[in-house]
Amino acid sequence: MGFDGVEPSQRLTKLLQSLRPGGVILFARNIDTSRQIHSLLRACQKSVSTPLFRCVDMEGGLVDRLKQAIAPAPSAADVFAGGHKKFFRRHGALIGAECSALGFNTDFAPVMDLAFVPSRSVLGSRAVSSQEKSASLYAREFLTGLRAAGVLGCGKHFPGLGEAALDTHKALPSVPKPFKLLWQQDLAPYRALHRQLTFVMVAHCAYPAVSGDSIPASLSAKWIDDILRHKIGYRGLVICDDLEMGGVLAAGSIEHAAVESLRASADMFLVCQTEENVQRAWEAVLRAAEADPEFARRVRQAAARVAAQKNKLRNLKKFSPPPTRKTVERLQRALAEFTASLPVAPAH
Repeated sequence: MGFDGVEPSQRLTKLLQSLRPGGVILFARNIDTSRQIHSLLRACQKSVSTPLFRCVDMEGGLVDRLKQAIAPAPSAADVFAGGHKKFFRRHGALIGAECSALGFNTDFAPVMDLAFVPSRSVLGSRAVSSQEKSASLYAREFLTGLRAAGVLGCGKHFPGLGEAALDTHKALPSVPKPFKLLWQQDLAPYRALHRQLTFVMVAHCAYPAVSGDSIPASLSAKWIDDILRHKIGYRGLVICDDLEMGGVLAAGSIEHAAVESLRASADMFLVCQTEENVQRAWEAVLRAAEADPEFARRVRQAAARVAAQKNKLRNLKKFSPPPTRKTVERLQRALAEFTASLPVAPAH
């Protein structure tokens, strides 16, 4: 869940205590200084007895939530242009070090979408290559760097937004690509890295040639259960992208999206923008579980999978010490040196 403010209000504490979410996610509206971020995340964890996934979208470039608190990080495309996997791993390690120092344990990165022409105006420098092997290599090394910093990664946006010409924040794209081509291209990074991902984030995009309908993949059992879990063999956590995005609300209400994402075999979903919608989504799942024993079984199954992952990841509650000025300055120097070391100057 997302929430408002840079300080732990009484309202937020009560919400966390009553809903007990699987995690929290911070955006620009929650971020001021490095020590403030650390303090806010500690307060969130203190409000919930079970370990929280303390999440942020931190890719570098266009999606860089920590640039004001620390310093700008180069984009994935700029790092990929460096042409060597040592840069890719270093990118993940530096972003992981930023996240860890500020109290995050989960980074919703890397982007594993292929950089095809239709999505260029939407994804831009977030996607690294149109070649599946190159995209997989960058993602593999970035994840290794994150892991070295003690931060969990997330492959996104399954099954792939490379052919999507619309922004899923605003509308529901439809990709008519046949399954054989999706399997060879867009799904290749997930097939290659399915054992290394703690999270896979599912996109709000329709693939009618595969599902036979216009339902987004985030609400589709065909995509989540049949293809991701069984055909690819993924055993980690499946999380749906923000249910307040236009791409999924095109298919129905926030309540519908919350219930159908879990019915489709997702383990978790994001509600990032308004606390009212967080509450509405939670209540919808509760009502559906009370009315439908089969759905209740599905919710228990998802909860058990989340709990098992949290038990397996034993240091989720652990925090690094509050960041000092020296910590921030060290990270700033490291980011500046890394950016300067890239053979191709980053675009601005």
